[in-house]
Order: sequence, then C-alpha cells, then structure tokens
Amino acid sequence: MITLETIEKWLNAPAETENLEFKEAKQQYDTTKLLRYCVALANEGGGYLVLGVTDKRPRRVVGSQAFPSSTALNDIKAVIVDKLRFRVDATELQHPDGRVLVFEVPTRPVGQPLAFDGAYLMRVGEDLVAMTPDVLKKIFAEDQQDWFCQAARSDASPEDVIALLDTQSYFELLKIPYPTTRDAVLERLQSQNLIQRTAYAWTITNLAAILLAKKMDAFSSALARKAPRIVIFEGINKLETRVEKTDNRGYAVGFDGLVDFVHSAAPQNRFIEEVVREEVKMFPEQALRELIANALVHQDFLATGTSVMIEMYSDRIEISNPGIPPIKVERFIDENRSRNEQLANLMRLFHICEEKGSGIDKVVSAAEMFQLPAPDFRVGDTRTTAVLFAHQDFANMSKADRIRACYQHCCLLYVSNQRMSNQTLRERFRLSESQAATVSQIIAYTKEAGLIKADQSESTSTRYARYLPFWA
Repeated sequence: MITLETIEKWLNAPAETENLEFKEAKQQYDTTKLLRYCVALANEGGGYLVLGVTDKRPRRVVGSQAFPSSTALNDIKAVIVDKLRFRVDATELQHPDGRVLVFEVPTRPVGQPLAFDGAYLMRVGEDLVAMTPDVLKKIFAEDQQDWFCQAARSDASPEDVIALLDTQSYFELLKIPYPTTRDAVLERLQSQNLIQRTAYAWTITNLAAILLAKKMDAFSSALARKAPRIVIFEGINKLETRVEKTDNRGYAVGFDGLVDFVHSAAPQNRFIEEVVREEVKMFPEQALRELIANALVHQDFLATGTSVMIEMYSDRIEISNPGIPPIKVERFIDENRSRNEQLANLMRLFHICEEKGSGIDKVVSAAEMFQLPAPDFRVGDTRTTAVLFAHQDFANMSKADRIRACYQHCCLLYVSNQRMSNQTLRERFRLSESQAATVSQIIAYTKEAGLIKADQSESTSTRYARYLPFWA
C-alpha cells in the first residue's frame, strides 16, 4: 500500500531507480507520455510513475492537477488498458505540499517486451529510447531456451525414441546416410541436444518433439496444441468453412507436406495463366514456404493454448503466429532477429529456412512477380499476422495498398544495392509511361507517410529522382 510515508521515503532516495520515475506535472500530464512511461517501466520490471514531485534532487512535492477527479482517473486507467492491454493502479495522496498521484505499473510478461506505437521502450537517463538489439534478445531468450530443453517424454527406451521420432526423415533432411546401428542414431540425436541420456533411459526434449514427432499428440495435449492449423473458407469471411485440418507431424518432417497442401488448395491466378499460358496458383509457393517457416520459427512457445494459424480465403491467405516480433514490421525486409535460436538453427540445417534474413525479401519479390498486391504484416496484442493477397488490378488497389507496395518495392531494391524510381515502380505495377503522373502521386503519398525519402546523391529532377527507404 502506498502512503505518505512511502512518498517521504522516495523523496529521500539517492536517485531515480529502475522502478521509480518522478514528474512535476503541475497542471496536467500528456496521455501519450504516460503511456510511453508505463511501457518503459513495465519493460524494466515494473515500477512507479509519481506525478507532483520534482525529478531533480533535492526532490520536493509541488502538487499536480493532472487527471484531477476520480472520473478522470478511471478514464485514464481505461485508456491504459485499451491501448497497452495491461492494468495500472493509480493512488491519489494529499501531501501537505500538494496532491501526489502515483501510477503503479506491473512488470511485463516473461520473455515478452512491450511496445507502444511499434517501439519497445526503455529509459536512459531522462529520455525514453528504443531497446537495443542485445536487450531485446535477452528478453526474448527468457525461459524460451528452457522450454526447448524440457522433457516431452521422460524415461523413453531406445525403441520409444525410434517409434516417436521420424529419425529416417531427420537424416534425409540433413542429406547424410542413415546410420547402420540404432546406437549411432541415438548418439547423433544426442549430439544435437534433441535427446538426453539418463541413468537408465532417454529423455526426448520438446525441441526434438516439435521438429521430428511422427505424431505430436503422442507426446502430450500441450505439445499437440503447438501443431499448425489450416482452415480454408469458401468466401472472403469466416461464415462457411470448406476444410479444417491440423498438421500433427513435427515441423521439420511435416514441412514440405504442409506447404504442398496449402499451395494445392489455393485458387488459380488467371492473370498469370494468361501471360505464361500454364496453370499457376494464386499464391506463389516460394512466398507460402517462407511465410509458414517464419511463423513456425518465430512464434512464442511460452504462449499456451494457441498455435500457428493458416487461414485461406478466396481473396487472401493469412498466416499468423503467437507472439509479437522483436523488430518493427517496417524493417522485416532488411533486418533479421530470431526469437528461437535453437529452433532456427536446426531449421536452417534442414534447409527449411534461412537465418540471413532473406525470407521476407523473397515473399515481396514473389508478390511483385505474380502481380499481387504488396503483402501486409500486422502486429496485434498477442499475434503477428502476414497477409498475402490474391491478384488485383491496379485500378482496384486502395491508396494504402499502393503506398505499401511502393515502400516494399523501395526496400527490395535498396537491399539489392539499387534505387527505386518512377520507372521501376511503373514496372512493378505494370503501368505504361503515360501513367507516370499517377506513379509520381503514389511516390508523393509514400513520402508523406514518412516511409521513403529522396536520394540526395542523385538528380533532384522529378523525372530522374531516385528514392530510399526512410531508414537508409
């Protein structure tokens, strides 16, 4: 319980600590600043934001009129819940020198940094700054590696290991011969920390089960819920389901079959068929492969009762995974940071995914080649979703679709050491030179959105201008 005695103790503290922040806020306090500080404090283990106290020593109470009534306090607490998805308590104290308002901020969930407006915030001195990559990496690693090391099955006999895990596919994926003895098979799995020897038996780890299980539900219901689900709907909404399936095999041994199933279920791309004179599926297999692999590898395994979801509609496919990404969606094309390094490393060895960050590049490139709208990457409160759209004529694309395509095209060229121009964007949209003005307008809208900028080293002429992503 926070009392006036608590305030006096804080006033005499030698300095602001990781869990204590003072602000004068004599007349008011900006709601956005409050939300940002709540996120930063939560990311640092929780703490208190104290309004009505000077932040310089010697600290003293000056009183605050921010959120002056019980109604205003309840309203701001509701805003915090709505915007940040966690609850913050507020205590109002009448100090002899003025009113003090204390917001008590809880700590973030284990292994999950919190973001506001796409930024993972922490405090550095008097400033709020984005978390550094090493800080984010440390947070995402909390207990995550422990989950992979935990036992999916204890006291397994050698026969159990072979019966539960698809060891044949394991060696095929590594492109090495299957050993001639069972002991050699077990030794190889042990060397990759997939199984562990105990005094009298073997322990099969979660890492082994999630990758190599012949049937995930043969281990536990909790592991079975990590199996990816595929739902195919008849139209553009969820009203009528055509197919619903759960892929019960381990991610590595079942991956090709999963991608083949999803790809074969996609409708035809009539536009491309007319160009190449052969049947072509609406969603490029390369793009599906990369997005499904990303969802499997980058999911939050500590989230319970949820899994990777693949939902196909007549006009789009949505591939989502539990967890929020360690980098902003605007940087998916040029940056790469793995949430689950052990899993990512093995998936790379199995030639299923790459760790060099080229996966999203391939998705965007395939979308351009197949004349699809730019893919959309969305971060919700608990899930990350990639949306791949069916073919759409340029005339039917929304302003947001065109801006997103322009930005992604600019990024794709930049990471290939090239520069976007009016001409390259016209070619991306398959537009004629007579539509250069339309493309110039799209470029202008994208610049206004703060997503691209002019390359100052090139010509400033509108006709010959070159453009860079905002972060370049």
